[in-house]
Amino acid sequence: MGKPLKKSKLPKTDSIQKLAEFWDAHDLTDFEEELEEIAEPVFVRDTAIKVQFEMSEAEAIKHLAQAKGVSREELIHDWVLQKLARRNSSHRTRR
Repeated sequence: MGKPLKKSKLPKTDSIQKLAEFWDAHDLTDFEEELEEIAEPVFVRDTAIKVQFEMSEAEAIKHLAQAKGVSREELIHDWVLQKLARRNSSHRTRR
C-alpha cells in the first residue's frame, strides 16, 4: 500500500490576523508540498485619502448614504468615480 493521503492543514481564511497566528505556530517547511508559486500580488493595498468635512456636511452625507443603504465611504467613492468618468468622457469628446 502507498502512503496515506495527508490532509492539508493550511488555513482556509483571508484574515491576515488568523494567518499570522497560524504561521507563528507552524513551520513553512511542513507544507512545502502544498505550496505553489504565484506571480501576482496577494495583498493589494488601496490608497486611503482623508477628506475633512464641516459637521453639517458630514451629517448630510450620512443621511444620503443611509437613504441609499450604503456607507458614507461607499457613497463618496461612487461620487468621485462618477466625476472621474465624466471628466474622462468629456476629454475624449473634445479631441
